[in-house]
Parts: sequence; C-alpha cells; structure tokens
Amino acid sequence: MTKDLTSSAIDRQNILNNPFALSEIEKAAGIQGIPFEGKTVLLKEQVAEFFEVTVRTIENYLEQNADELARNGYEVLKGKRLKTLKEAIQGLDVPETDFGNIAKTPQLGVFDFRAFLNLAMLVSESIRAKLLRQAILDIVIDTINQRTGGGTKYINQRDEDFLQSIFVEEDYRKQFTNALRDCVAMGNFKYAVYTDKIYVSIFREKAQEYRKVLKLEQKDCVRSTFYAEVLDLIASYECGFGALLQEEFVAKGRKLSALEVDGLFKRFEGQPHWKPLIEKTRMKMASRDLAFRDALHLQLKEYVAPVQREDYERFLGEKSKELAERLEEAKDVMKRLKERG
Repeated sequence: MTKDLTSSAIDRQNILNNPFALSEIEKAAGIQGIPFEGKTVLLKEQVAEFFEVTVRTIENYLEQNADELARNGYEVLKGKRLKTLKEAIQGLDVPETDFGNIAKTPQLGVFDFRAFLNLAMLVSESIRAKLLRQAILDIVIDTINQRTGGGTKYINQRDEDFLQSIFVEEDYRKQFTNALRDCVAMGNFKYAVYTDKIYVSIFREKAQEYRKVLKLEQKDCVRSTFYAEVLDLIASYECGFGALLQEEFVAKGRKLSALEVDGLFKRFEGQPHWKPLIEKTRMKMASRDLAFRDALHLQLKEYVAPVQREDYERFLGEKSKELAERLEEAKDVMKRLKERG
C-alpha cells in the first residue's frame, strides 16, 4: 500500500514508535542540533532552515498539531531547564544569532529528533521534507526486512508466545473436528464451513478472504500466520463449541442437522463474554498487519491503531527469534504438549 504520512496519523505514529527504524533514520538524517539532557534538540528557527520554510510556517504546524507533536517530544522549556539550554547554546561554536533572539526569552519550544521527524511527516510545503519522508519509508521497510530475514509473512512466529499457542490450538482443533465428525450430519465440507464461521465471528473474514489480504500462496497454511492472541481465541471457540456440539448430540441421541448447528453457533458466538476478547483480537490483528505486513483488513478498518513500542520489541527486538530457533529451544515443552492427555 502507498503510505501518505502527511494524512495518516496512524502511519506516522507507527514509524515514531518503531525504535529500530528510528535509530537508523536519525543516523541517515545527520541532524546537527543542540546537545541537551543527553539528546539533541532543535529550535524552530533551525527546523525552519532545514525544511527551507518560514518560522511562521513551523508555528502554524505547531498550532494545528499541538497534541501530536507534544506526545512525540516537542516541549516548551522554562526556568532551570531553559537556563541549561541557553548555556548549552552559548557553548556551541556558532553565533548565538543563529538561534534567534533568546537571551531574554522566558520560555522556549524545542524539538527532539522524534518531534522533528513527526514534523517532517506533516510539512507539505517543503521539498526537503518530502525527500525525507521517502527516505523514512525506505528505511522502515529495510529495517523490518533486515530484522525478519527478508519477509514479514511469518513475523507472527517471532513472538515467544507463538509456539505454545499453535500447539495448544492444534489440540483443541482436533477436539473440534472430532466433534464435527461425530455429531454433525453433513459431508466433509462441514470442516471448512464451521472453521470459516469461527474466523468470521472473530475477525470478519473467511479463510480465502484472509489469504487475499495477506497475499498468501495456496500452499501457505493460514494458521501459521496468526498471532498468538488470535490462535488463543480460536482455540477457545473450538473448545467451547466442540463441547456444545457433543452435549446436543447426547441430548438428542442423533447427529445434528446443518440448521441445528447454525442455530447453536449463533447462540454460542452471541454470548457477551466473547466481546472484549474479540475487540482486543481484532485491534491487534488489524494494527499489526498494517504496520508489519502492509496489509489492510478492510473489514477491521475501524480497529486499526498505532502499534506500540512493546510490539516492535516483541516481533523485531532481542527476544524475537526465528521459529526454527524456538523449536530447537522448546523440544522438551513440545514433548510435554504432545504427550498431554
């Protein structure tokens, strides 16, 4: 998907929350600012000069996007902190006039690199800002590909929770398919039909629709691309609905018709305790797939939110690993799960 950072607050925040891309972008930008409290900050005069726009233009963006820029590092200094900044400026080997008339200023706004980058994604008048936005997008893609080994189709598997979730879900999947086999009077297509009903209930897409969104090949296993939280909720559905089918089968003393199973499922998915779990799962799937896989689930569009720093650490950081590494480390755990029951 083509990203327009000037219009999408979510895309901007995804980049600003990605610590791995942020460090690479800072190196590439090579911004020369004022050393302050262990980081580099810039005044609006410096920012205006960099983007080749007027100071008033920068002030307009500050007024129009005050909350977003404040969340991402823009702040107004006063008192002792302002005095410390002025001392840092005096220590620089440049004319003080380069920073405007600040000697008697009672307060002064400063951009750290994160806030500067936020502004770069907003300023539409500047050619430099436009070039920087393109560089930002390229670096984000390169950073994610580098940390995932070249692709994001199975980025979900880098999560330390994935392995246990997929094995637990396989157990409940077997119980569910056994219940369909023994309790439902339909042909083999019933397995696909009721799997799709679970998928639609949780994330509003059938398996084939999900494949299209993620551009999966026919040989790709859909479940191998699910995040741990999605697998856990699917397992809960399979466990609960499988048990319900068996109860109805015993109560009626015969296999259930498609109409009866559909009615049971409608009541099952309508239970209120599912709602908070489904809402959370939809948000995680929609948000992560847009940020990591550049895939938009149109049916979940309203659930898209910025991915938090913790998720970048989870899927790209030191704790994230390729599935092969996790399999090697988890041999004993896998053996216990296989032998369970």
